[in-house]
Amino acid sequence: MSEKSKLRRLAPGRGLGEAEVVRHLAKVRLLTIDVDGVMTDGGLYYSDDGHIQRKYNVKDGVGIKRVLEKGVEVAIVSAGVSGSVPERARTLGVKHVFTGAEDKLAVIGKLAEDLGIGLEATAHIGDDLNDVPLMEAVGLAITVADAEPAAWAAAKVITERRGGDGAVREICDLLVKAHGGDAGAES
Repeated sequence: MSEKSKLRRLAPGRGLGEAEVVRHLAKVRLLTIDVDGVMTDGGLYYSDDGHIQRKYNVKDGVGIKRVLEKGVEVAIVSAGVSGSVPERARTLGVKHVFTGAEDKLAVIGKLAEDLGIGLEATAHIGDDLNDVPLMEAVGLAITVADAEPAAWAAAKVITERRGGDGAVREICDLLVKAHGGDAGAES
């Protein structure tokens, strides 16, 4: 990976290289992930009977499973409400799922407290205005390449990949590496 590519992962002016990102991720004990625009491309499909459908990236799912295997807690948090979110979490083995979460900071703050994990040991991947308060409170704020400007401003790390297109996997691979695993190997 070229130095330019490594630096693309970083929020402008933050001055962190990939090794520094991995060092920050080594402190993470709880990874929280937004759904629309992070786990998906932000598009919603409506069926004729009004049901919402989302398209998830399978590679992101493999990354999430690998992070769980490393003993890092994972939570999925979404302001949206849809049956696909809890079902996706169940198939990945994610126990902490919050939908309809208008105040993500309050929800994740309570979860972190219940788990005995401080917000300073929490990373959040978000992409829009409703993620910013949580991003500002956690130890490591992460956003995706196609995030809204407010999320970019709040982020310490910006992925190379877009939401729904492997951005979660990109962070999960680095998180696995930070916790002593092989970032590129399938477990």
